[in-house]
Amino acid sequence: MTTQNTNSTERAGTTDRTVFLLTHTGRQAAVRSAELVVQGLLRNGIGVRVPAEEAADLSLPSAVQVVEADAGVVEGCELLVVLGGDGTLLRGAEFARASGVPLLGVNLGRVGFLAEAERDDLEKVVHRVVDRSYEVEERMTIDVLVRNNGGVVHRDWALNEASVEKAARERMLEVVAEVDGRPVSRFGCDGVVCATPTGSTAYAFSAGGPVVWPEVEALLMVPISAHALFAKPLLTTPDSVLAVEVQPQTPNGVLWCDGRRTVELPAGARVEVRRGEVPVRLARLHHASFTDRLVAKFALPVAGWRGAPH
Repeated sequence: MTTQNTNSTERAGTTDRTVFLLTHTGRQAAVRSAELVVQGLLRNGIGVRVPAEEAADLSLPSAVQVVEADAGVVEGCELLVVLGGDGTLLRGAEFARASGVPLLGVNLGRVGFLAEAERDDLEKVVHRVVDRSYEVEERMTIDVLVRNNGGVVHRDWALNEASVEKAARERMLEVVAEVDGRPVSRFGCDGVVCATPTGSTAYAFSAGGPVVWPEVEALLMVPISAHALFAKPLLTTPDSVLAVEVQPQTPNGVLWCDGRRTVELPAGARVEVRRGEVPVRLARLHHASFTDRLVAKFALPVAGWRGAPH
């Protein structure tokens, strides 16, 4: 993870600055929040761009740019602001990775580990965007290859995780886990999660994996409900190549990337996961440590802590 300082006190007086706004419009609170953010940005001379599929659910001034959500929709924007829960933030990450534009998340869901602010912070978020008072850090991603019969049949990527899972509830998935071209273990399971440090607090955490600080560059492999003596989470170097082979005699599986994109895995398929070539850039408003973020997001009990003696 690398950090870039973009602090500035310069205010824009024209609309040559543009922010792309992505909103979970299925929630009324998000709709109202989006309208407030739009008003605040326009009032300070910053243009706003909104995807057409969401604009229909919002009451927007005519000054707002309404665009089709294609691959280049964020080009020319200085920031991508996302209002919603984890799913909306991961959708925003798809635009952020494709464009290189930093993503600033405002959590309107439950946990929102990728988010930098909460609903009550909207006014502050607008001021910090106007003043360019934020820092940008890069988060590691993973690239994913699916091979079958010797050829590559699918390519994908993820910010959080790629998970190989069973497609049918009644039968386990039989897999062989591999690291750096060498087999580690064969077992029956509900699936295997291959995650980044950013994804360590998501699906991998629910499956029993460790929390990894974002500054640590590493890859995680976490079996899900494995029937095996050795099926513990593994933490490897960021340059390792993780692989999960679906055994020929097992039922079909499925590959999920960030819980958003899926493809069927025929028996005998092989999924390879390696460090991604393109990171996702996140805008940060706070200098709070990841430890404090962890405690706040998971509401961890810390009563009785006295701290180090001075």
